[in-house]
Amino acid sequence: MPDMVVILVRGLLGFILLFFFTRLIGKKQINQITYFEYIVGIAIGGIAAELTFSPDVRMANFILGMVIWGLLPILVAKLELKSHRFRTMTEGRPTFLVRHGRVLEDNMKKENMTVDELMIHLRQNNAFKLSEVESAIMETSGQVSVLKKSDRQPLTPKDVGMNVKPEHQPRLVIIDGNVMENSLNTYGYSKAWLLDQVKKQGASTFSDVFLAQLDSKGNVYMDLYNDQKEMPEVKQKVVTAASIKQLQSDLERFAVQTENEEAKQMFKRKAQQMDQLLDEISVYIKES
Repeated sequence: MPDMVVILVRGLLGFILLFFFTRLIGKKQINQITYFEYIVGIAIGGIAAELTFSPDVRMANFILGMVIWGLLPILVAKLELKSHRFRTMTEGRPTFLVRHGRVLEDNMKKENMTVDELMIHLRQNNAFKLSEVESAIMETSGQVSVLKKSDRQPLTPKDVGMNVKPEHQPRLVIIDGNVMENSLNTYGYSKAWLLDQVKKQGASTFSDVFLAQLDSKGNVYMDLYNDQKEMPEVKQKVVTAASIKQLQSDLERFAVQTENEEAKQMFKRKAQQMDQLLDEISVYIKES
């Protein structure tokens, strides 16, 4: 067999095995690599390279080496779950770089970190002034976590005693002009309702929309193919009408889901009332 073909076959085999063991090890090694995982990654990569470019290496020896180095991280991960001491030994401990607003020079020297590097990490955490920082910790993954002082943290609704309705993950409902009906149905909306929203925001059909995202409150963000076309501002009356339409959809869904016949009829009756209300106020919404 020609050398080029041998290299191609062995290289493809190495890639497949690398991919398999990477998936087996899991996402943690990619996102938060530790000392041990760094060593394992280098070793497995070296074995794969040796297989590709060293025809003298027997295939059986290569597979055995890959299996050993592929299973080691899994075994270590299981042991880390059972033993805090073992986990500390393999992953190390987080290191304070700033504590109580004071920079810890000795800890920075241990981590071989310069002042410039520290400032880069702080800026990446939206802390441009040292006076804003209460603490900064280098995690075992090498990332730096920053806690700002309490008087420099942004105000939240909870701080002022406001009750905010929980919001769930937004969903894409139009991609490249195609309606994602499963995502749309998750929040209880219909294609007719979505088309109405599309028209209100300056498009004629779904095919005019490049991307549309729907949040759990019924707000729709759209990006049209025609970037020169200005998106009209959604007015408050339109938002109110959308809320009524959402309520109608919820009532219809409740009517389908419930097994209580009395409740089913009540939900249907209320849904019809919402539909009638929409008809009555539609004239005034169009005038707004």
